[in-house]
Amino acid sequence: MLLDDGYLGLRRDHPGQAITPPRKPNKIALPHVHAAREEARHRHPSKRITVEHALADHKRWKQLTRWMHRREALPDTYRAIAGLVSDRTANAQPRP
Repeated sequence: MLLDDGYLGLRRDHPGQAITPPRKPNKIALPHVHAAREEARHRHPSKRITVEHALADHKRWKQLTRWMHRREALPDTYRAIAGLVSDRTANAQPRP
């Protein structure tokens, strides 16, 4: 599972399963260590961007931002919105 820096504790608790960007090396580390970290730091989010965009798409729906109805109805509503978002994404025209 690819995570951002906010989940460093999960990386510690679940090594090999929760993957976060590499930690910053200390100041006396060799230059190639710093260069490798920079490359990995840019590669990691590029793998996560699709998921981040999907999550952001759901959060834009007003019904989910201020849920004022019964809790029992939330899962069905969320699934309905997820279906609409998925359909819209699948049928989206490519950007020029």
